[in-house]
Amino acid sequence: MRGFVIGLIAIVGLSLTILSIRPGGLRRQLGFAARRFRIALVLGGIWVFASLVIRFAFPSGPVADYGPGLIAVVLGAVFLYLSRDRDPLG
Repeated sequence: MRGFVIGLIAIVGLSLTILSIRPGGLRRQLGFAARRFRIALVLGGIWVFASLVIRFAFPSGPVADYGPGLIAVVLGAVFLYLSRDRDPLG
C-alpha cells in the first residue's frame, strides 16, 4: 500500500512538472486537460448510448459484433479532431 501511495504522489508530481514547463504555464495546460476530459466524457456517453441502441436493435449478427468497435473508432477520430490545441503558442 505504501508503494502505491508513493507511486501516486510521484506520478502527480511528474505530471505537474511536465505541464509547468510547457508554453503557457500550468494553469493553461490544466485548462486544456479539463477541456479534453469534458470532450472525452461526452463522447463516452455517446458511445454507451449508441452501444445500447445497437444491442437492443440488433441482438445478434454482424452489426452487433462490429458496430460498437466501429463507433469507437469514429468517436476516437472525432476526439483527436476536437481535442487539438486551438492556439498552440498564444
